[in-house]
Amino acid sequence: MKLQPRILLCILCLFMSSCIIFKTPLKDRLEPLEMTKIEGGTFIMGDVFFEENEDALPLHEVRLDDYLIGTTEVTYSQYDRFAEETGRLLPVDDGRGRGERAVVHVSWYDARAFCNAYGYRLPTEQEWEFAARSRGKEHLYAGAVSKEMLDDVARHQDNSGAYTFTVGTKKPTEQGVYDMSGNVSEYIGAYYPFYRENADSVEYHPLNERQMRVIRGGNFNRSDNALRTYWRVGVLGDLSDHTTGFRCAATVE
Repeated sequence: MKLQPRILLCILCLFMSSCIIFKTPLKDRLEPLEMTKIEGGTFIMGDVFFEENEDALPLHEVRLDDYLIGTTEVTYSQYDRFAEETGRLLPVDDGRGRGERAVVHVSWYDARAFCNAYGYRLPTEQEWEFAARSRGKEHLYAGAVSKEMLDDVARHQDNSGAYTFTVGTKKPTEQGVYDMSGNVSEYIGAYYPFYRENADSVEYHPLNERQMRVIRGGNFNRSDNALRTYWRVGVLGDLSDHTTGFRCAATVE
């Protein structure tokens, strides 16, 4: 029996609607991210070690609730799946391969979109520093109290090649978070220009008013100072280079 065009159109519409309804959510099509829970607390933020870095002064008290932070930096494998699912260009790998290497050549906007796809976000500076210092301890580097221990915890200029490495190959912080010093610099979710005595008085700005973002942790191309847990660097939001990647974070409800 020959179907009428109107009936065929109805069948086609029902089929397309079913595809839309039952399509797997984006989050479930992405590679899993391992997250580490950081128990909240109070700490003194900034250059508590030497009190000489003006960009990390004045010292100020910060109170944080529990939160999650990426156990490792986001990898090429994880980002590639996200890019393929969302129709984005794949970031270049400088001929070094992809897989479990920390992803670079992504902008702050790319990083935010990636984290948002999982229902996550980029970490705040307070969250990043608290985790890097093993819940606010006086750790000069993430997982290390002194320069003598730096090689144990970080990929940096003096012990690595000039490219991003596989994540998680050095010792982690006390909570089990890897590469917060070295490997790749990491985007922070919000920017403010100066610290204040009272952390609640810090003035945050919309990105269209303040184009600068903060990166933390240093990278494989830097040594000593830039890898310190209090060190702050300002960059443009559309930066996309071979040294900067990111990890995600989330509020614990």
